[in-house]
Amino acid sequence: ETGIHVQRMSLYAQCIGRQLGVSEAQQSLLLRASPMHDIGKIGISDSILLKPGKYTPEEFEVMQNHTYIGAKILEGSTFELIQAAHDIALCHHERWNGGGYPRGLRGEEIPLLARIVSVADVFDALTMVRPYKAAWSTEAAHHEIVSLSGSFFDPQVVEAFDAVFEEILQIRAAFAEQES
Repeated sequence: ETGIHVQRMSLYAQCIGRQLGVSEAQQSLLLRASPMHDIGKIGISDSILLKPGKYTPEEFEVMQNHTYIGAKILEGSTFELIQAAHDIALCHHERWNGGGYPRGLRGEEIPLLARIVSVADVFDALTMVRPYKAAWSTEAAHHEIVSLSGSFFDPQVVEAFDAVFEEILQIRAAFAEQES
């Protein structure tokens, strides 16, 4: 499930980036760096990662550490790909309004690639079954992303997501065919 998730959301991120007009080099970085967004989860206990139901405040605090763990794993490289993966791993849970974690960044303080990955990741996560929730329909997940524009998500990234939504659904369908 995780492998399919990172493949899909990376392709979604690339589509969103293309729609935003980012360079082909940045689109390539999105495709190759975004699969590492949750690498820090290797440092989180399976008892938390696979827990059915809502996290306690203490468990949520532990879970938030995956951003720092991922950034620590990826820090210090001189390679552009690893630098991009570092920024994405650290910042993909930051929110446009400053209400995210780990650093409470807001708006354009959040690296653009992380803002793009955030939308792609949340959309795919919402539409997947997880130990703590049922899968949402693609329509409900789309509506949720759009409704969080300007609070959770960069409005321009959401606008680009909305513009390529049919392409995102095609990517999702192609992976569903591979699974069967």
